[in-house]
Amino acid sequence: MFDSVRDDLRATLDEIRAAGLHKPERVIGTPQSATVNVTAGGRPGEVLNFCANNYLGLADHPEVVAAAHQALDRWGYGMASVRFICGTQEVHKELEARLTTFLGQEDTILYSSCFDANGGVFETLLGPEDAVISDALNHASIIDGIRLSKARRFRYANRDMADLERQLKEAAEGGARRKLIVTDGVFSMDGYVAPLDEICDLADRHGAMVMVDDSHAVGFVGPGGRGTPELHGVMDRVDIVTGTLGKALGGASGGYVAARAEIVALLRQRSRPYLFSNTLAPVIAAASLKVLDLLESADDLRVRLRENTELFRRRMTEEGFDILPGDHAIAPVMIGDAARAGRMAELLLERGVYVIGFSYPVVPQGQARIRVQLSAAHSTDDVNRAVDAFVAARAELDA
Repeated sequence: MFDSVRDDLRATLDEIRAAGLHKPERVIGTPQSATVNVTAGGRPGEVLNFCANNYLGLADHPEVVAAAHQALDRWGYGMASVRFICGTQEVHKELEARLTTFLGQEDTILYSSCFDANGGVFETLLGPEDAVISDALNHASIIDGIRLSKARRFRYANRDMADLERQLKEAAEGGARRKLIVTDGVFSMDGYVAPLDEICDLADRHGAMVMVDDSHAVGFVGPGGRGTPELHGVMDRVDIVTGTLGKALGGASGGYVAARAEIVALLRQRSRPYLFSNTLAPVIAAASLKVLDLLESADDLRVRLRENTELFRRRMTEEGFDILPGDHAIAPVMIGDAARAGRMAELLLERGVYVIGFSYPVVPQGQARIRVQLSAAHSTDDVNRAVDAFVAARAELDA
């Protein structure tokens, strides 16, 4: 039976390659850092890493690594169970409490990933008599989570408050019992920040709750690194914050929902990804506690990240590249054509800069780009070398 299926799958894969949309996976032979050793075409080499979500450079931070080693000795390797059976240790409860305080919420529940966190919220809180109003550019995990629920679905244009209000009114006219507005805090392909203050104003006006996936913000956005709610001064007005430990907060894995106490309590009883999946390994929980210690004790990493971001964006603009506006560490260099974006990424790798070209279906057709991600681990020289490599790669492409 599979022989006929195999032919179809091979044809689809050939179409992907022919369209320039194939996404190769490169292997690194070193810890995640500002510089990594990448195997490309069988040729290993040390390159500058500008494509990781390692915003604060904590993925290989010596204090985080030391905390992980100590946790292995104390707590062991894995839980081998789900939370409500025998899969909870003191270190998990401690991390939940620390995240609750850090994010200014009432309680927190841990998940094995933020994808699971987003997948477990909507079905638990919303039924067919409710409505969820989602930004058009929200992450795939939000879209999939909404699909799992029976709630009525409304979508508003990216960061368009007039459209959001139209959708809220339509939901109310349809008799929605509960209304939940959901948005990314930072949109990962563009680096744009959601206008949470305006969203909260509309939510108050129309009796809606607000949920934010702040995966690309917590740790470094806002004065204390508490994310987009802190940036906009609405930490007490956002009802649900989801996020990951796999980006700025150490770069490992794991996710969370920080929210009103009653919401978290219900998630512990009804959220399927929580009830039927092992929680994160205790070593990750312990290392994440060390990450929070580092974030709360000093601002140096956030300052360095801001400086690197400003330098890269300024220099690339001066060199005539099309970068989406903003000040986030996600700096999308717009290319347009998918094949050209892929080829430029290859030329940059040859010049010692590891970046990835993004094309459809990750981004819309005709909007291919190279998403550059700055890190506090980068030096000023690293950033300048990356810009120079872009200039040289463009010259070769245009020759």
